[in-house]
Amino acid sequence: MNHGLTTTGAALLDRISQGIQKHPKRITALLAALLLTGGGGAFAVASLAPDPADLPVRMIEQSIDSLASGTTLAALTEQPGFSLFRSEQVRSSDSAESLLQRLGVADPSAAAFLRRDSATQRNLLGRTGRLVSAETTDDHRLLRLTARWAPDDSGYFKRLVIEKTDAGFTSRIETAPLTASTRLAGGVIQSSLFAATDDAHIPDAVAVQVAELFSGDIDFRRSLRKGDRFSIVYETLEADGEPLRSGRVLSAEFLNNGKSHEALWFQEPGASKGAYYTLDGQSMRRAYLASPVEFSRVSSGFAMRFHPILQKWRAHLGTDFAAPTGTAVRTVGDGVVEFAGVQNGFGNVIYIKHRNQHVTVYAHLSRINVKKGQSVAQGENIGAVGSTGWATGPHLHFEFRVNGQHQDPMAIARQSEAAAPVSAAARPAFDRLAAMMRTELASAELIQQASAE
Repeated sequence: MNHGLTTTGAALLDRISQGIQKHPKRITALLAALLLTGGGGAFAVASLAPDPADLPVRMIEQSIDSLASGTTLAALTEQPGFSLFRSEQVRSSDSAESLLQRLGVADPSAAAFLRRDSATQRNLLGRTGRLVSAETTDDHRLLRLTARWAPDDSGYFKRLVIEKTDAGFTSRIETAPLTASTRLAGGVIQSSLFAATDDAHIPDAVAVQVAELFSGDIDFRRSLRKGDRFSIVYETLEADGEPLRSGRVLSAEFLNNGKSHEALWFQEPGASKGAYYTLDGQSMRRAYLASPVEFSRVSSGFAMRFHPILQKWRAHLGTDFAAPTGTAVRTVGDGVVEFAGVQNGFGNVIYIKHRNQHVTVYAHLSRINVKKGQSVAQGENIGAVGSTGWATGPHLHFEFRVNGQHQDPMAIARQSEAAAPVSAAARPAFDRLAAMMRTELASAELIQQASAE
């Protein structure tokens, strides 16, 4: 009998050994889980401890005070009702009734107050995406309703508070500082950047920042490869502990076609604003941006194309950016406005003269925000996308000219010189931050890998 148990145990151990060699991570995790939960499986392992049945047993009795000592049954059963909490996001189509219904509120007097309250009308109903929470009684009567939103980039948020008082409902607007927290995220490219960030639950605003950061080094239209990876450390801005919106990308790494690209936000002591650098301290700011609009779909590149109006093939000496009418257009570099007005097929158009006989052209605009002779800085809003002139739909036609000759604007942007690196005085602080961000980016990659598995 003992020999049979020994043979069975040896065979079991042999199978476990083979399993560990084939699947070390899975087996290790399984054994860890078993150890943490007390080893509930049926393992044939001999016990070296005494038989519990042979151990002495001793009974101990001790009286304790009841938690309800001195309280009558009536007092215990006459406790006030409890509160319920629920949160939602406001929809543009919301009425007072539909919003309260989604919040689980059944209170006609509350609905009537929301309909007539001016603060509610201005800041809540008809707005989209604003976070709202409600506290109700156990019979779904409204006690307090709170809406939160960030109206600008000041670092503060607004809070609309509606609450029940003895005299009825009241409302007030409060201002409070946003709290920044850090999030780690990562993803793998299967088809596009936005598909990957959607899969990783990364906000679009963060994805746009990542595309902007690396647009000088990566062509997100043509250079992405399946299996490319990215890791991001970014801010989330919170109001009363609730995430309200995403903030700045603090650091990022993008592995494209086997080459690593890194970025880190750093503000030198005494500087009025910060900038992005590589993790070895080189500035990522170039003389020209890669795009006059935030990251978007490029509908026509610098090449030959069939002209939709002239109905013939001709050279397309610029880049067309498909975007909705009203989308902000920015200058790609520092310069002076050379022309701002209407010009033939360009419709509303702006010419900006830069140094070294460089000129950029922004055409088909719906709105012009600058005047001839005005100095503009890189990234400054100069107009809005439209469909004026010879255009079949809303888009921005953008050209880059060097000594009067048309050049590929994407190539010019990538070849333009970079700004100054981190100064020697700020280098120790930068190196400390870079070391910390390397660790966080590595953690973000591990999180992404664990999620994928």
